[in-house]
Amino acid sequence: MMADKKIKDSRELEFAIFCIENVAVKLGVNAERVYQAFTEKSNILNGYIVPEYEVLHTQSREYIVDDLLNVMKERGVEV
Repeated sequence: MMADKKIKDSRELEFAIFCIENVAVKLGVNAERVYQAFTEKSNILNGYIVPEYEVLHTQSREYIVDDLLNVMKERGVEV
């Protein structure tokens, strides 16, 4: 399992927001609930999105959203 990483700059912050908002749209829920799922219910934000930023941010929005939904499913995280 990869080590947790904190957001270090505005690009990573904007990407994290992009991820949260687009997953929320796909699931039809409030972005706040996705943020809580990624931070309080799991470590998807600092343990997956931030460490994988360099790879993930080059992908399409659809790929990123589907990838994050798969990570949530694998880890049993619900919003």
